[in-house]
Amino acid sequence: MNLTDLFPDGEHRFQLNLRRGEPREFFTRRDDTGLILAERKRWLDADPERYALLGPAGEPLLREFLEMADKWTTLGAGGAEGSLGIREAGALIEPDLLFLSPDETGEFRLSGGALCFPSGWALEEKIGHTLDFIHGVVPGLNPALASPIRQFMGRMKPGLAYLRDNWGLAGTDELNLHPSRRIPAPALPADLRKIWLRVENQALMALPSGRGVVFGIRIALHRLEELAGSVAGAGLRRALASMPPELAAYKRIEKIRDAVMVLLG
Repeated sequence: MNLTDLFPDGEHRFQLNLRRGEPREFFTRRDDTGLILAERKRWLDADPERYALLGPAGEPLLREFLEMADKWTTLGAGGAEGSLGIREAGALIEPDLLFLSPDETGEFRLSGGALCFPSGWALEEKIGHTLDFIHGVVPGLNPALASPIRQFMGRMKPGLAYLRDNWGLAGTDELNLHPSRRIPAPALPADLRKIWLRVENQALMALPSGRGVVFGIRIALHRLEELAGSVAGAGLRRALASMPPELAAYKRIEKIRDAVMVLLG
């Protein structure tokens, strides 16, 4: 992903900006060091009820996903992929995994997942709820995207991953920003060496059975000093300048926004 693509020309606005990709490329292992999986296992072992939850509607989705994943990558489960629970699966797959299934009205609900590296939200508070409920806390998101998201998910075809990206700013390079950890927001005085562009590389994939959707998230971190004076830095500056105040407050960047724009040049 090119960072300049995160910041389209014009003012900040919510966009789906979906592009097609291969599920294998997104979900297969990329980290040769094993550090990502080690950290995932650490959080899952420390508090499985917080980082790995799966309702009844999500159980068949997990099994179906693991059958597919076994063809893309070696899970290291000794051939027992079909018997893995969400905690074990979450320790073997690098991206965070969320499962969405339609209810009797056709509305997609979060059926569970393994979310070790959340960007400030809690799986335990959202499981069982609709996408409109989950997105309702983000100022302006539902009015802009609720209908396009609903239409898109209703017509997704299996076999492809649909990719998009979301971004925020963080005052830490920690991957796990669960709200229970109370990690502070970026603070003044702003220092581009101590603020990171936190990018969620996201993938949506419909399961062949038609029973639901897998939502994968990978986190990428870029120190802001690397963006200063660049095209991507100019795009970030433009996005910050045009972001509505209520959205900046939700993203916890309202206090540093002006200072970051000056430092980006």
